[in-house]
Amino acid sequence: MADNKNKFMNEAGKGGLILASVVIAYMLIGGLLGKIQNGGFALSLLKFILWGGKLFLCIWLMFRLMRKEAGRNGGDRSKTFRFGVMLALLSAVVVAGFNLFYVTVIAPDTFKQAFDTMAQAYSGILPSDQLDAMMNMESSMPTISFFANLVWCFLFGTIVSSIASNQICGPKNPFDEE
Repeated sequence: MADNKNKFMNEAGKGGLILASVVIAYMLIGGLLGKIQNGGFALSLLKFILWGGKLFLCIWLMFRLMRKEAGRNGGDRSKTFRFGVMLALLSAVVVAGFNLFYVTVIAPDTFKQAFDTMAQAYSGILPSDQLDAMMNMESSMPTISFFANLVWCFLFGTIVSSIASNQICGPKNPFDEE
């Protein structure tokens, strides 16, 4: 029993790292492309294609990893779903952690630039107290970004896991006795 649980967690950990590496590679490439000035439509199209490729690759990898797990556990839908949820959770933690590292260590001026741009855009519209309140949020943005990425990646992965477990193992028959 313990050996199966260790194998389950090892496989989920490896799969979570694979999924996270795809998203991190996309984030790094997107960050590099964001530094290109005057890219115009071609740059926007390239970013969209990369985003679509990342989305497709992540979903394809989830299905492939979950199909492998279903073959190992005999096609048990609930175990396959739990494996997918663990994949989603582990990859979400790695992606959110990397994003936090990126915005605090690698590119610490990311939010400062964004807030300065917003301040310039809204300086004529918002009263000074609201503008100050908006600017005070800047220091909280790395933490907010961490939790937003964590929740988003986990929820998306859980939804994909639910769909994948139904596709791989077949829908549950409500008339089967358990």
